[in-house]
Amino acid sequence: MSYLQDKQMLFLKALHCKNKTKRPPIWIMRQAGRYLPEYQKLREKYSLEELFYHQELIAKITLQPIARFHFDAAILFADILHVLLPLGIKVSYPKGGPQIEPFDRLERGPVEERLFFVKEGIHLLKKELKVPLIGFCGGPFTVAYYLLKKKPEKMLYERPQAFLSLIQTLTQVSKEYLKLQINAGVDAIQIFDSWAGLLPYEALEKFVLPFLKELVSFSSVPVIVFSRMSSFLIDEFVSLHPSGIGFDGGKPLAKIRKKVPQTISVQGNLSPSFLYSSCDVICQMTKELLDSMKGDPGFIVNLGHGILPDIPLTHVHAFVDTVLQCEFNA
Repeated sequence: MSYLQDKQMLFLKALHCKNKTKRPPIWIMRQAGRYLPEYQKLREKYSLEELFYHQELIAKITLQPIARFHFDAAILFADILHVLLPLGIKVSYPKGGPQIEPFDRLERGPVEERLFFVKEGIHLLKKELKVPLIGFCGGPFTVAYYLLKKKPEKMLYERPQAFLSLIQTLTQVSKEYLKLQINAGVDAIQIFDSWAGLLPYEALEKFVLPFLKELVSFSSVPVIVFSRMSSFLIDEFVSLHPSGIGFDGGKPLAKIRKKVPQTISVQGNLSPSFLYSSCDVICQMTKELLDSMKGDPGFIVNLGHGILPDIPLTHVHAFVDTVLQCEFNA
């Protein structure tokens, strides 16, 4: 197999727990966007709505970190709240963060029509990318978290049946959204249920896990499930039978791996804040992670959450280059 073919396959091999090459793959959450100067130049010219809703800009931003850092996978530039658009809910980004316009009820509309820009952006990317493309959606609970102004527990406990109905609706629309992405050509999916760890266990069992499992089972491409606090919910996430689990930095990844079957890949999990360290410290901590996971055919290097916006590019290079140059299976 040529180097280029090997590069194209590295992420997918690890996701299938079959990576026997000399190093693990690396990509980082939020790698397309705010910390990159080339992205900031686009932000000076375009609003966030324009960046999110125009396929040429979606493709351009998705490609930027691949050109600069040579990651082993690209992740689609999009927002987890896109799934609200087919429900007739308008989302704007006046100050960078999402603002959801008031609504009376959810109105189901055609996903294919209202999210056509995502499909077209994927089509453009697949013509240019030399590495796999990761599509994604938000977990239903996390989307509800933002929809309910970061206070989902109020509806959950005051009107549990109505909250359950909302989660069911978000799950169905998310399935249609994932189908659009998969049909357009993404190679894998990551489900970001970032805030699921906020819930007490009984609520997690009722309002989160069954719907994550439904999305995982629905997908015809490999699925990675991610949440903050995932390192403390290992058994629960394993029970979903995903292709991979993205872990936060709550526990050492080697310790986590002992509780995850070898048929499920593990992704992570250095804290995003570790990239504030000096380059020497970044290299050392990255090497320690690599040494602890050495020889694991299902290991994907990543952060424990999205990269922070003020991380120096030299520090990102130190992290990425340490992985690219390592002799993982030597």
